[in-house]
Amino acid sequence: MIHERVVYPIREEPPIKPRRAFLWIILAFLVILFSARTSISYYVDSLWFSSLGYSEVFWKTLDFKWIAFTIPTVLTFLILFAWFSALRRACRDELHSAGTIVLGGRTFELPVDLVLRIGSLIASAFFALLAGASFMSEWTRFVLFWFAGAATNGPRDPIFGKSLGFYFFTLPALHFVFGWLLMIAILGCAIAGLFIMFTGSSQLFREGAYGSSPHPWRALSASVSFLLIVVAMRTWLGRFDTILADHTVFSGVTYTDDHLLLGGLLVVCAALLLGAGIAATNIFVRPRVSRLLISPVPAVACFLVLQISTWYMSSFIVKPNELVREQPFIGHNIQFTRQAFNLDQVAQHEFPADITVEAADAQNNQATLKNIRLWDWHALQDTLRQIQEIRTYYDFPDIDIDRYEINGEERQVMLAARELNIEKLPESSRNWINEKLIYTHGYGITMNPVNGFTSEGLPTLMLSNMPIQSTVPSIQVKRPEIYFGELTNTDVYVNTRQKEFDYPQGETNSMTSYEGTGGIELGSFLRRLLIAFDRDDLTKLPFSDDIDAQSRLLMRRNVLERVRTLAPFLTYDSDPYIVVGDDGRLSWMLDAFTTSDSYPYSTHFGLGNDQINYMRNSVKVVIDAYNGATTFYVFDPSDPIIATYRNIFPQLFKDASHMPTDLRRHVRYPELLLRLQAAAYGLYHMTDPVVFYNREDLWTVASEVGMTSSGDQATQPMDPNFVLMKLPDESSTEFIEILPFTPSNRNNLIGWIAGRSDGVHYGTSVVYDFPKTRLVDGPLQIEARIDQNAQLSGQLSLWNQQGSRVRRGTLLVIPCGKALIYAEPIYLQAERSPMPELRLVVLALQDRLAYGSTFEAALRSLFGGEVSSLASESNANAQSSPAAPAAANLSGKPDDLNALIQGAAKDFDDYQRLTAQGKLSEAGQKLEQLKTKLNTLNSRRK
Repeated sequence: MIHERVVYPIREEPPIKPRRAFLWIILAFLVILFSARTSISYYVDSLWFSSLGYSEVFWKTLDFKWIAFTIPTVLTFLILFAWFSALRRACRDELHSAGTIVLGGRTFELPVDLVLRIGSLIASAFFALLAGASFMSEWTRFVLFWFAGAATNGPRDPIFGKSLGFYFFTLPALHFVFGWLLMIAILGCAIAGLFIMFTGSSQLFREGAYGSSPHPWRALSASVSFLLIVVAMRTWLGRFDTILADHTVFSGVTYTDDHLLLGGLLVVCAALLLGAGIAATNIFVRPRVSRLLISPVPAVACFLVLQISTWYMSSFIVKPNELVREQPFIGHNIQFTRQAFNLDQVAQHEFPADITVEAADAQNNQATLKNIRLWDWHALQDTLRQIQEIRTYYDFPDIDIDRYEINGEERQVMLAARELNIEKLPESSRNWINEKLIYTHGYGITMNPVNGFTSEGLPTLMLSNMPIQSTVPSIQVKRPEIYFGELTNTDVYVNTRQKEFDYPQGETNSMTSYEGTGGIELGSFLRRLLIAFDRDDLTKLPFSDDIDAQSRLLMRRNVLERVRTLAPFLTYDSDPYIVVGDDGRLSWMLDAFTTSDSYPYSTHFGLGNDQINYMRNSVKVVIDAYNGATTFYVFDPSDPIIATYRNIFPQLFKDASHMPTDLRRHVRYPELLLRLQAAAYGLYHMTDPVVFYNREDLWTVASEVGMTSSGDQATQPMDPNFVLMKLPDESSTEFIEILPFTPSNRNNLIGWIAGRSDGVHYGTSVVYDFPKTRLVDGPLQIEARIDQNAQLSGQLSLWNQQGSRVRRGTLLVIPCGKALIYAEPIYLQAERSPMPELRLVVLALQDRLAYGSTFEAALRSLFGGEVSSLASESNANAQSSPAAPAAANLSGKPDDLNALIQGAAKDFDDYQRLTAQGKLSEAGQKLEQLKTKLNTLNSRRK
């Protein structure tokens, strides 16, 4: 049969049709648009970094990212395209004949060579860009490796003898590079297989011959050989991962790993190299499929033997004598985990936790008692939102705890920034001018003592209102505007012709104009146009009559977004806190950490979505709330990770000694760090491998009944509590952060950890162990005692039935003298009102429970006359209820017992009458007066 043969030229391309030309034009336009948008974004970012004084950081980071992108991209493209091209040239004749096919009685010659040429270009470019993007996203790995320098010195692990620098910097970089090589090797095998398919060389499987050409098979052999070499390298590198592995009992290299697995993996490496040699012989002699099939067999066989051997050793040698075999390796894990989380620097002391009133030593610990925090931060936040927001578009996103010198005495206070929440503006006011030009900032803060209450159960405010009013002459806010904060999530334009809303003032509003130097100056029309394009504001910004060349763009105003953009390689505490400087300016302070998941022999702990086994609070960040100036201060120069970053970005970091003194007084031990250290210390305070193995003394953070995000009460781990107190055997008060421990699955206390924040003790921590010969009540046990108190439970039940609900604050555990004081505020909140008011304060010692309608009354009930002077002073400072002075007058010994008895009877009658009338606050006060009189009578009887 004669077939008509139609032949299309291989190298001649048909003319471009108009539709195809249009598609190319659209594609080119999209590429240009994307490139232009990226370039403009880089330009605006450079202006933003420059406005903060960190232009060098921006350009260095950009250089590092593009180097990390360009080198792998170019290498990947060259390797893959060269491999494609070499095979295409070697198989040109076979590819030409492979293009002949018969369809419907016609023979067609397809341009296979052209298809492979274009396909190789596209595939090489695709995988090159993919590799470049992967390297670019991990640019810090390679920069840290390159700049590690002296950081590679230091302690070495006990198994491989490698330094911390190897695990922090070298190992992560090698892992990524070897992963890239593995991708290249796999793609090389795929390319060779593709050519085998196109040239018909797959006949070799069926006939034992070359097919049309041996070249694809030699290429496949070379690719398989390279693949086995890369796998051997990754296997060798994987040996170091055993020191980072977590196991059931401990982490790191085990007895089986040390005695069998590590050496066995070297044998597997040798077997892989042998297989690579077997596959490579196909390059130089006649190719055979059998060599390719045999090449991985030695490694697979060695690996299976190794797996069986490790299983046998683990099951029959280690398990029957696990403690003896693993003891030295458990010791390594304990030592290195304690180093990784600075637990080896924790000072350990005994704390007697005595149960008597005398052990609390109230007279010598008055500073501690005066600073017991009775305001639960959730309750205070709800209250401030009712009495200090003033307008609906203000909000208090958080409550901070700090210490300030007030009237010559250091006091613990709570602060809240009044921020403007643009989402709360009335819908009719949600327009571009209001959101971008007028409502630009929050205003001021509130400050109150941690245990200050008015007679109505509201906070005693030292700083309040708008404009800010201060009851403490030494604390004045002279720059109250908050342009940068926790709720400032939008861009604004300042220094415009449009006046900005400052604060409400009666029927009118006080207006202002920005006087700072923060942000990007908008300048010329072209710059304004580029900025508008980047910030998606093209329809408004370039054409607004209110904006001129001196106007400024404030962007990235959220303090967390700000610092994460400047230094994305650090981990940040999610809770910045506001500070009032001596100059009256407001600043945000934020803790930053260096972390790693590759500290040798250290156990991993969860931090958000990550698992880490090393952490240091190396940096404190200060952000000016008005100008947005952001400064990074290094507080732990011994940390090898931050030392390397300082080497990379010397302009970004300053020494801690450069922090202004007024700000330095407000640095504190980070909550995030104490939580993680407490979790690690609960297990790793056991330094004896035998005790550790048996988990004989496992601790957990104490639990409490607290409020969930939904507003319900539930049992949950305690949060760290900031306390201004005098530590045992110390002469002065300190601002510390404490967390109590309980034995695992028990409710009684076993110890507590404290992070210190002041002076030379900053950054250190101390643990106090309780006696193990008797039980010390934990928070849940004290909560149970409160519930079991007949008078208290009756009163709380009564309040819950009168159109209101009882809201219990956080139970605090506070060391005082040689005893523990437990304190819990109880609030009453109307069902239709979100504002809680303090109604009772419960104080307890190990064997004594007392309560009162005020803090002073509860103190007198707990300690009697020992704290009369303290109660009187607290009463004067806190503006407590009128019931407190009456109770204070009864703290001494009356001359007439009959008067006391008659007074007690009258108080009881008044209590019943007021309760029946629903006047619960007055009834509570009468109940406290009754209790005080009865206590006085009881003491006289004794």
